[in-house]
Amino acid sequence: MKVLVCVKRVVDHNVKVRIKGDGSGLDLANVKMSINPFDEIAVEEAVRLKERGAATEVLAVSCGVLQSQETLRTALAIGADRALLLQTASDVELQPLAVAKLLKSVVDRERPDLILLGKQAIDDDCNQTGQMLAALLDLPQATFASGIEPKPGRIQVTREVDGGLETVELQLPAVVTADLRLNEPRYVTLPNIMKAKKKPLEMIDTAQMGIDLQPRLKTLKLTDPPPRGAGVRVPDVGTLVRTLKNEAKVI
Repeated sequence: MKVLVCVKRVVDHNVKVRIKGDGSGLDLANVKMSINPFDEIAVEEAVRLKERGAATEVLAVSCGVLQSQETLRTALAIGADRALLLQTASDVELQPLAVAKLLKSVVDRERPDLILLGKQAIDDDCNQTGQMLAALLDLPQATFASGIEPKPGRIQVTREVDGGLETVELQLPAVVTADLRLNEPRYVTLPNIMKAKKKPLEMIDTAQMGIDLQPRLKTLKLTDPPPRGAGVRVPDVGTLVRTLKNEAKVI
């Protein structure tokens, strides 16, 4: 089984993002970037499938600027065999549909049996790319996966849904998006980081692919959320109930 896993370069989850003075976007100058946490879980699961003998090759793919190579190197250090960067210019805004179209072209070329993605990116929280990719490819999909069990020609996926857990079985090839509880990614060691530098990383200029990457949505303005008010101490439960009912209007 050949596994294609998709990764995205995002602002590190420990960084507090800043909005530009004019509200037109985020100030990313000198900001630490890293692999999207949900995508890191997807890479880890792909590598585990290979270690179990269920997968023969793991290909990591990213769409974005040249610096996305660093994100792909992280995926290679985790255990991916090779990487592919669909490079865009710095002024190109990639939205989920455009990413799904780019990934479809890679899937058509590579013919993987399983496509793994994180359920969403922590920068835009769209939670759309995996579903759009499955629709473009006309493939079965399972989102919010917390468990994956490969079977001959099929894959069993445990999904996290509102009512608990749901188990589905998909015929391969298929698209699966990883949830937080699918696994805990391994610590990347220095020897593996050094090995990753020698693994193949191919780059393709998206300008030569003939794919429409124009954004469908326009961000008008970004603003910080209003500051949270200070808490209030109450002497007893009765006062708390009256406060919630009369002032907060929550009961």
